[in-house]
Amino acid sequence: MTDIAPPARVPAEKPATELIAMLVFGALLVAAPATVYPFFLAQALCMALFASAFNLLVGFAGLLSFGHAMFLGGASYIAAEAAKVWGWPPEAAILAGTLAAALLGLASGALSIRRQGIYFSMITLALAQLVYFLALQAPFTHGEDGIQAVPRGKLFGLIDLSNDLTLYYVVLAIFLFGLFAIYRIVHSPFGTVLKAIRENETRAISLGYRADQYKLTAFVLSAALAGLAGATKAIVAQSATLTDVHWTMSGEVILMTLVGGMGTIVGPAIGALIIVSMQNYLSTFGQWVTVIQGAIFVVSVLSFRRGLIGEIARRFKLSL
Repeated sequence: MTDIAPPARVPAEKPATELIAMLVFGALLVAAPATVYPFFLAQALCMALFASAFNLLVGFAGLLSFGHAMFLGGASYIAAEAAKVWGWPPEAAILAGTLAAALLGLASGALSIRRQGIYFSMITLALAQLVYFLALQAPFTHGEDGIQAVPRGKLFGLIDLSNDLTLYYVVLAIFLFGLFAIYRIVHSPFGTVLKAIRENETRAISLGYRADQYKLTAFVLSAALAGLAGATKAIVAQSATLTDVHWTMSGEVILMTLVGGMGTIVGPAIGALIIVSMQNYLSTFGQWVTVIQGAIFVVSVLSFRRGLIGEIARRFKLSL
């Protein structure tokens, strides 16, 4: 279907190295506000969680979705509406967006997993374009203007999210929760069967596993985590716009995952931080940013076919 290298193969008996990598990564993120603007970091972590959620589907289930932006953007709109119009507190708004993304994932996954390969990918793209059209036309989304001035409020009525540093650490906690959830899913019996289906679906079915049910569950879990990222992003950016539900966002998350390392735990998150940093610090180049991104993508695919972290894991035989 593609010429992309398969996910990094790492020793199954060394999951401890993944935990160490996550702890080191988390420690760096805790200290990051000392040198980097917290608001930018909070937005970057939302995209990192989005990339990690996408990686759960493509890296461990072997399902390449071209429409994952519908979960990010859909949850963003629901969370923004809940916080601004319904007056819900931020934790309830984020939960509403996450649940909406999970339900959307259940409906779209039930349709798309009936097909495999490029047909699965194109169905997800078609469904995402349908969601984009709804976001463009629905009255509550305000079309191209989006939902603006979303209040951050107080988390659980105690933590004031108007402070950027406080907001960052709340987003960091959400991101680490999502990353650890992915780690637990991957290393559970469910995750083992999921990887077996990815490697040889016919053999897994012959062993008695209901592959479609496992793939649908993985699809819904990935959608829910992507929705968590989108809902959190709406509170952080205080807006929900068409950008988050556009097909180009689905392309960007693929780029993030490939640059960082598909099939690794921390790779896609690092890839997301790299891409978001490029978009921010190279913004002075205008439209040339996309050209630079394309060049880096080509170099990455040619030089690091398993992504940055994937190549490190392969070379040192680590589980990252």
